[in-house]
Amino acid sequence: MTSTTTPKKAKATKPKTHAAHPKYIDMVKAAIGSLEEKTGSSKQAILKYILANYKVSDNVTSVNSHLRTALKSGVAKGFLKQTKGTGASGSFKLGEKPKAEKKPKAKKVTKPKAAKPKKAAAKPKKAAAIRSTELLKLNT
Repeated sequence: MTSTTTPKKAKATKPKTHAAHPKYIDMVKAAIGSLEEKTGSSKQAILKYILANYKVSDNVTSVNSHLRTALKSGVAKGFLKQTKGTGASGSFKLGEKPKAEKKPKAKKVTKPKAAKPKKAAAKPKKAAAIRSTELLKLNT
């Protein structure tokens, strides 16, 4: 009763293929921009636009769940603005375009110049003091 075990062969892994469509947040932005509704676009209208214009899965529930997460994250990050409803329901508009943050310019560090001794200025004061004392002596 000897059992011989054969080593398991590693399955050949296929390289991942990229999706034939852009990211869901990009598709949502394009859908809202092209629908141009005054009060914002609903999730159903966005879903209908994505299914008509992009090559996504035929499984509508899968696309719907991806769309829901894209809408929630878009509102959280500020790419989208929710005009009605909460979560992934309601109407959505494009959010404010984020302004590029200005980096503060690095200030140039200037080395302070070596302070020159002010001996020359001190000498005239002494001379003036000496002259004034001499004048006082002469006046008395």
